[in-house]
Amino acid sequence: MPPTPRIRTSRWSLARQLLVLQLAILLVLVSGGITIAYLDARRTTTDRAGEQSLAVAHSIADAPDVARAAATADPTATLQPYAQRVLVDTRVDFVTIMSPQGIRYTHPNPALIGQPFLGHIEAAQRGGVVSETYTGSLGPSVRVVVPVFDANHRVVALVAVGITIAAISAELQERVWPLLGVAAAVLLVGACGGWLVSARLRRQTRGIAPAELSNLFEYHEAVLHSVREGVLLVDRDGRVGLCNDGARTLLGLSGDPVGKPLAGLGLSPELAAAFTAPENRTEELHLTDSRVLVVSTTLVSSGGRAQGTVVILRDHTELQTLTGELTTARSLAEALRSQAHEAANRLHTVVSLVELGRPEDAVEFATAELALAQELTDRVMTAVAEPVLAALLLGKAAEASERGVEFTITPDTMIDDLGPGVAGRDLVTILGNLIDNGIDAVVRESGARPAVVVTARSEEDGLLLRVADNGPGVPEEAVGEMFRRGWSTKAGDEHGLGLALVVQAVRRYGGTIDVGRDGGAVFTVRLPRQEVPA
Repeated sequence: MPPTPRIRTSRWSLARQLLVLQLAILLVLVSGGITIAYLDARRTTTDRAGEQSLAVAHSIADAPDVARAAATADPTATLQPYAQRVLVDTRVDFVTIMSPQGIRYTHPNPALIGQPFLGHIEAAQRGGVVSETYTGSLGPSVRVVVPVFDANHRVVALVAVGITIAAISAELQERVWPLLGVAAAVLLVGACGGWLVSARLRRQTRGIAPAELSNLFEYHEAVLHSVREGVLLVDRDGRVGLCNDGARTLLGLSGDPVGKPLAGLGLSPELAAAFTAPENRTEELHLTDSRVLVVSTTLVSSGGRAQGTVVILRDHTELQTLTGELTTARSLAEALRSQAHEAANRLHTVVSLVELGRPEDAVEFATAELALAQELTDRVMTAVAEPVLAALLLGKAAEASERGVEFTITPDTMIDDLGPGVAGRDLVTILGNLIDNGIDAVVRESGARPAVVVTARSEEDGLLLRVADNGPGVPEEAVGEMFRRGWSTKAGDEHGLGLALVVQAVRRYGGTIDVGRDGGAVFTVRLPRQEVPA
């Protein structure tokens, strides 16, 4: 198949748009994820700093030495070294122990000892706990202030413990860098995956933009369903991938066959085999129950691998009918030619007898020949009311006579009415092909004088058509195959369609065809009477 032309467009292809969309979505998702993770890490770090400060503050406030030192004249002398040790051991940024009024006893900066505490202590003075973020002497910090009780549960001092925002930010930064690394890895992997998907999509869509792809699909659908020819796509597994309206009509399919195996569509084995043949086929004739189809198949492959078969179906029924009628007309013309030839011979005989001075013999000979020819014509025209069928029998009689075959129409032949719904051309198809096969068989292989006997009569339940010959007959093992398209005892590819057309016409009327032997082949066709036109 010629390569499909690529549509040139200045717009972004579907693959590129999809890649950009994937990258944008991935960037938004990663950014959102990083933002949520950062906020969660900051909240977690801040909460952990507050919890750590509260635990350290409670530990200091519960220490008995703190309450006793606060009651001495110089609390700083005892509490400042204690606070420094706590700073080293607990990884907090400041520990301030103060009087209930907020005057510092301790501070990381000794110069600030004795000065008022910067922050809110009212709740702690009443025995509660203060938790806040406040900017003090060391900068912004997360701090906790708790009371120190004596044995009588009086507030004798306050303890403030805090962690600066700078320290929290430093810890948060240590957590953020891994998150940024993970985000970068996700973006890289997502971009690579999006590029691979985009590259595959670009190969499959041939770089077509969405608008052009949509137009191409609409044109494809419009063309596919408007053509009269049938178009089928059969994949390599024997399933229907596409079927247009013409194919459904020509094959007589009901419903949508897409996705169904060929074996489930009710097609003949020969037709199904043609659809899945491993080679291209061109202009093959196949028969269904009601149509003669011309089938062409083309294999589709990609990368050297078979993908399926494109099947084109064309209706040959009317053309085949016209061909049959043309064959009948040609037979009649040939019969007229042979009769003219015989008439010329007889005329020469009559003239010669007259020239020999024997006019009585000439008259007797001419009368006898005229009576014989007229007898056959009168008999056929009287017995067969259908003129086309009568012309066929007279033509076949003349053809048989010229080929040296004794052609007999039985005395019980009588067709006065074809009945409703029976077409004369179908009877011509049936009788004409059966007579042709009989004449060919006896001419080719008959040991005695070749003979063909024809019976055609109307009965109460329909029509009976019988053609018998004294040829070699039909082998018993071939009876089941002889009505299949392509079966023939004659050499050449042009044969093998006549009997298939016969069985198609018989099947169309719901009739039967039997094959027997009586010194040769005997074909008996019965067509039931039609109540309504077929």
